[in-house]
Amino acid sequence: MIEITTPNSEQLSEAKSWPVWEKEPSSFDWDYEQKEVFYILEGEAQVTMPNGQVHHLKGNDLVTIEKCGTVQWQITKLIRKHYVFY
Repeated sequence: MIEITTPNSEQLSEAKSWPVWEKEPSSFDWDYEQKEVFYILEGEAQVTMPNGQVHHLKGNDLVTIEKCGTVQWQITKLIRKHYVFY
């Protein structure tokens, strides 16, 4: 499961305390063995969920990906995000 929202001020403040991850345009698989929540500072990506659903991600998106198995990432513009795993 994936949820994409626009963060409110409280969520944004919390996200800014998380580490930052940066990645150039590329394609890779990521195995979600735990939930990840991340806030995209800049960039664009497309993720394909295990059920085949495709989601487009961009700057200012707050994204939650539940434990779900392998997700295919395709980063189309350098991405920078704050992230946390639960």
